[in-house]
Amino acid sequence: MSSLLVRPQQPDELGSVLNVTPESAGWEYVGFRIHKLAKGERIEADTGNREHCLVLVSGRATVTCGEHRWEEIGERMDVFEKVPPYSVYLPDGVNYAVEATTDLELAVCSAPGFGNHEARLIAPSDVKRATRGTGSNTRHIQDILPETEPADSLLVVEVYTPAGNWSSYPPHKHDVDDLPNESKLEETYYHRLNPSQGFAFQRVYTDDRSLDESMAVDNGCCVMVPRGYHPAGAPHGYELYYLNVMAGPKRIWKFSNDPDHEWITQQ
Repeated sequence: MSSLLVRPQQPDELGSVLNVTPESAGWEYVGFRIHKLAKGERIEADTGNREHCLVLVSGRATVTCGEHRWEEIGERMDVFEKVPPYSVYLPDGVNYAVEATTDLELAVCSAPGFGNHEARLIAPSDVKRATRGTGSNTRHIQDILPETEPADSLLVVEVYTPAGNWSSYPPHKHDVDDLPNESKLEETYYHRLNPSQGFAFQRVYTDDRSLDESMAVDNGCCVMVPRGYHPAGAPHGYELYYLNVMAGPKRIWKFSNDPDHEWITQQ
């Protein structure tokens, strides 16, 4: 059984179906949860010592935090509509509430916070979009919380990989604090498949193969990447979406490709 693959469970009293904490992952920075709420259901929580990014994966909600109230936000009712989501950035040390105004899939991304930023709405128009790669390495990026936008630790991005394509490829890693060449970042991949009965593949491995796991990933699973290279592939007929959360000692994304596969970038 993989030690890096986290499968969804039956919802708890707060509708949480998936929960990765620094303690459960055995690392220091990244936390990730998925809540599935029916219309009218509500969660209340506090951010503690961690900043949060609430991503409305699908559905609509009203989000409150202190004097802030974002009413009926959300326009993407299915993640594969591919329009950018509404998200809310929350600093550490605040209380918040989320009320689902339709059926809602909510991602709660977290990492250490240091009180440097105010709560704010991240609207779809704030999300930078790009396409990376060519041919069967093409994938489409929606940058929700990149390093160019204010936060203490969090980096949050969505990726759509067309059926039959590879992503996070050629294999790259970011597990060494060696700036400006490479940064050290933990990462989670939250996977969704279209159609939902599909599966994808992800491998996580290091140069010395002290870590080397290959996983068949079903819809709704999460893969933890504590270190190493981590390519993902979508089989023919099944489109792959994933939501990435990254954090580490420095809030910058610098990666190194696997030297065995660096030649691919020269084509």
